[in-house]
Amino acid sequence: MMTLFLLLAVAGGLLRLGLGLVLLQRTGTVLACPPILALGIVLLAALPEILSPIPFPLPFSLTLGFLLPDLLLRRLP
Repeated sequence: MMTLFLLLAVAGGLLRLGLGLVLLQRTGTVLACPPILALGIVLLAALPEILSPIPFPLPFSLTLGFLLPDLLLRRLP
């Protein structure tokens, strides 16, 4: 049985894939985030609520699924 964490991570990845394909088809640009910024956002989402400097509205797993391609793949110019 799949856990909620895994389901949200897959949902984030599918959302990223869908948005990337629509953006590529309509404008010809690639959806990308610098790896350092992606790591910072993932770390901000991973912090407990009491330690977080700003409230982060998305769950950690959804954020991780959305930004995982930026952390794993490096796009060359």
